[in-house]
Amino acid sequence: MATFFKRSRILETQIDAFLDAISQGAIVFKQAIRDYLEGETEKFEERIVAIGKLEAKADELRRTVESQLYSQSLIPEHRGDVLGLLENMDNVVDTAKTTLNQFSVESPDIPRELNREYTELAETAANAAESIVLATRAFFRDINAVTDHLHKVHFYEKEADKIGNRLKRHVFSLELDLSQKIHLRYFALHIDNLADRAEQVADRLSIYAIKREI
Repeated sequence: MATFFKRSRILETQIDAFLDAISQGAIVFKQAIRDYLEGETEKFEERIVAIGKLEAKADELRRTVESQLYSQSLIPEHRGDVLGLLENMDNVVDTAKTTLNQFSVESPDIPRELNREYTELAETAANAAESIVLATRAFFRDINAVTDHLHKVHFYEKEADKIGNRLKRHVFSLELDLSQKIHLRYFALHIDNLADRAEQVADRLSIYAIKREI
């Protein structure tokens, strides 16, 4: 990151901390889904508290970085791209937090035979989120490595779609009330949203990376 922010070591550290919060949020997300499926209610609620703190920390760091970029007149030629990237990365952890809160509020009744597929979907979505964090770090540190990480984001997003579709087919094959089937499908979509959000950031980041190389 030194080549990007030569004038501010503090700013470099803050962006690192911001990305750490996003990455940790993705880890907490998949752990929380696993806890919910295993009936570990207390642990699940602890994860919600943890991801709420990480989301708040990311918000605070993003605002601090934005303020410094303007007050210190740093990288004016790339400022808009950096601000847009940070804002969209912030949405990644916010999506994870929102999904966990929906689980807490609505308490979907998930048959145990679906646990493996819900777990696999959550892990794949979290992998997409962690990969976009790595791509963003590379944007600041090693622009040539961005594409490698973006490929992984797209891979995991497509895998999440496949798993999600398979899960939904499984749901609708079960002898359940239609209302429960719709509810289970709804939560599959909620989990998959994290991978979709990561891919949206990846699409923007690919453009920002091209602009940096021009």
